[in-house]
Amino acid sequence: MIEDINDIGNKIKELEERMSDPQFWSDKVQAQNVLNELRELKEKLIGAQKYDKGPAIVTIISGAGGDDAEDFSAMILNMYMKYANKKNWGISFIHEHKNDHGGYRNVSFEISGKGAYGNLKNESGVHRLVRISPFNAKKLRHTSFSLVEVLPKFSKLEEKDFVIPEQDLKVEFSRAGGPGGQNVNKRETAVRVVHIPTGLAVHASGERSQEQNRERAMSILRAKIFKKAEQEKKTIEEIFKKNYGTEIEWGSQIRSYVLHPYKMVKDHRTNTETSDIDGVLGGEIDLFIEVEKNL
Repeated sequence: MIEDINDIGNKIKELEERMSDPQFWSDKVQAQNVLNELRELKEKLIGAQKYDKGPAIVTIISGAGGDDAEDFSAMILNMYMKYANKKNWGISFIHEHKNDHGGYRNVSFEISGKGAYGNLKNESGVHRLVRISPFNAKKLRHTSFSLVEVLPKFSKLEEKDFVIPEQDLKVEFSRAGGPGGQNVNKRETAVRVVHIPTGLAVHASGERSQEQNRERAMSILRAKIFKKAEQEKKTIEEIFKKNYGTEIEWGSQIRSYVLHPYKMVKDHRTNTETSDIDGVLGGEIDLFIEVEKNL
């Protein structure tokens, strides 16, 4: 069972406060038991945060709303790219599904840099945009949704200990679209992998070969399963046994970006807000990240 990081931290603080009482040390057996518990909790805390210093894999998926939602996904992508650039982090694309207007139906990319996952992991969730639609001739107000998913990237050594049975996988191949030359478009290099027990699906098309994209997709799938186990406070084995499906509930947004009739960005988890929406969409999101990290 994966425990909540805040719960572990609170337990450690409570035990350390008990140890400051002189009476605590009078019972050696009790003291030793508490010290053992404290050591185990600290080991769990380190384990829970072990991926925070590493790279992050980010996926953005458009919700209902057609061109407006897909344009919003492009805005969110641009926001994270500018944030990464300010941190001097690298960005490499894994999969892109664009429309004719430059919006994104879905896009996956890796952000490599120290602390990328630790900083961005709480960005996971539904993001909501309210504005006058640029795609509506009547200039009506429109609400759009995009789902952001942030995953840790496992090392090759860690992946070897995380084996997914082949019979649990459905692998599909297709032609990769977008830039990359004629060979990319003629050969079926794009890969979609579905984990049958959970219904989790992954796309990869950024590499030039089918095998490279399959390897990239499997890496992301492992991270998806890990993330779901972490969120559900379950073991990896428990997640494997239950079919969770892939339905997205758009009513539980974590953050709203309002451009009309006023300007405001508000995080609904912490009630943190700012009127500087241009700054936020320009990559200035540390305000939200730091508050969420310190909860």
